[in-house]
Amino acid sequence: MFKKILIANRGEIALRIIRTCEKLGIQTVAVYSEADADAPHRHLATEAYLIGKPRVNESYLNLEKIIEIAKQTKAEAIHPGYGLLSENSSFAKRCKEEGIVFIGPSPDVIEKMGSKIEARQQMELAGVPIVPGVTCQLANIEEASSVASIIGYPVMLKASSGGGGIGMQIIRHEDELAKAFEGNQKRATDFFGDGALYMEKYIENPRHIEIQILADLQGNTVYLGERECSIQRRHQKVVEEAPSSFLDETTRKKMGETAVKAAKVIGYENAGTIEFLVDEEKNFYFLEMNTRLQVEHPVTEEITGLDLVEEQLKVAAGEALSFTQNDVIYDGHAIEVRIYAEDPNTFFPSPGKISALLLPEHEFVRNECGVNDRSVVTPYYDPMIAKLIVKGRSRDEAIQFLQVALEEYKVEGIKTNIPMLKKVAANTAFQKGETTTNFVNEQLRNQSVKK
Repeated sequence: MFKKILIANRGEIALRIIRTCEKLGIQTVAVYSEADADAPHRHLATEAYLIGKPRVNESYLNLEKIIEIAKQTKAEAIHPGYGLLSENSSFAKRCKEEGIVFIGPSPDVIEKMGSKIEARQQMELAGVPIVPGVTCQLANIEEASSVASIIGYPVMLKASSGGGGIGMQIIRHEDELAKAFEGNQKRATDFFGDGALYMEKYIENPRHIEIQILADLQGNTVYLGERECSIQRRHQKVVEEAPSSFLDETTRKKMGETAVKAAKVIGYENAGTIEFLVDEEKNFYFLEMNTRLQVEHPVTEEITGLDLVEEQLKVAAGEALSFTQNDVIYDGHAIEVRIYAEDPNTFFPSPGKISALLLPEHEFVRNECGVNDRSVVTPYYDPMIAKLIVKGRSRDEAIQFLQVALEEYKVEGIKTNIPMLKKVAANTAFQKGETTTNFVNEQLRNQSVKK
């Protein structure tokens, strides 16, 4: 096992990784920007080093500076967390060149799965069902129009290198296509440096269900159940739970085995997630693969009893999985909600200084919080400041626990989405498990919430 690792991230995920390392006796090296000079992750790590100015391209995305610090501190490995450099194949490649272990899959796999077009091609070759559409870049608006007429409206335009809902747009009528194509191409170029677009059939009222997989360097791959992540705003997840109330055991097993098959075909190693869209008849289609730890990994940990960060570290250190598929047992129901510094009505970020912070403390609550009562939430980074996870013996009990915890959760000085999350938890459709990706628009539309 490693003696020292560098954590190339910030906020709650940096703290999460540090805690597991402390449990395993591993020293940690934190990096921080000028804006994070007093951030909790800086103080909890064994060592901490200033990485640069507030903007991410001058700090947390400065891969050469991060590698320089790793070498300086003699860190044997780098954990990228999620976001930032976690799916950057160039970073993984540079780590390999410097003899530093990248805690994640190989650079080649990251590159293949980083392009949504290539990922669709790989899955199609592997026999994994994909959403009807094209598996190549659309050359121009004329080609997009031709494809749309073949697969039928509504369609979804997507950026090949996109993420977080950027570069995604539903087109319901032909007269909307030209403007959407031009706008999405520009956004994709501005955000990702790649204007490549492709098109899929838009599936009405789908569920977003993902399968957590874990693979070692010896060729062993297992799936750790599913997470339902259907409740989203602006195509970004806000509520995640495990298991899904929608799946039956047959579909669950089929999706898990399909995810393992996909991982084996591409030679995947370490923790990863295969994401699917599931229609009303329980047909599932490959959406994308996340070649990293997911924000919502705690709900899987809660129902399996596994520490996914610990498993990542063991795999990266060359250890074989200590369990088989038959050893994976699911217990109870877990729900995670993301706490954002944002206006609960507009979903716009709400930076500012936190004047008071009170977290719920119960045996059924797990807090993953990246701030304290002195923190300043800056406009430079993602506005997610914390995650609240609850576990119950059943889904109904987990929802009851969630409502209790949200009532007790207090963040003062800034606006947060907690009022919106309370509305979700109290919503009858949510309580019945009727959670599709249109939930926020259909259930909370025109329902303003108190700030």
